[in-house]
Amino acid sequence: MIKGCARNKRSAQKELYREFHGYCLSICMRYSETREDAVEVMNDGFLKVFTYIRSFDQQQPFKPWIRRIMINSALDHLKKYQMKMEHLEMEAGLRELVKETQLDTLHYDELLELIRRLPMAYRTVFNLYAIEGYKHEEIASMLNISAGTSKSNYHKAKKKLQLLLKDYLEINE
Repeated sequence: MIKGCARNKRSAQKELYREFHGYCLSICMRYSETREDAVEVMNDGFLKVFTYIRSFDQQQPFKPWIRRIMINSALDHLKKYQMKMEHLEMEAGLRELVKETQLDTLHYDELLELIRRLPMAYRTVFNLYAIEGYKHEEIASMLNISAGTSKSNYHKAKKKLQLLLKDYLEINE
């Protein structure tokens, strides 16, 4: 079955999917809010399985290998969801502070200038996390700080940026 999957044989892929469907779904359910999310994560995981099955060492047990792929797929999904939620929260926070028409008239260069006004530590973490998409653990490693410090600096940067926006757009509380 595994050799067939390595040769992209659909019948082998179908057999592997059927055999490990329940096992993989149970793993993904532990990391997902809904069954639909779990199925999406599992299907992403199976896509990775079929893509990388040639690299699987057939001298090793298969179940731990597929388990690791499903867990990584679930974590990738959580990271994407978390980033999306943080982006939406930040946008909602900005929308609370400014009228929609005012925020819509803010130009990219103006926003960039406000970001430049952040203290260097906050600005660096903000740029790496919010704009470049790095994880706090990666930022911590790059900047030789703890992940907690990275998270704290990001939170403080968002708060400071909200205040800068509020002042820039001359909004009264």
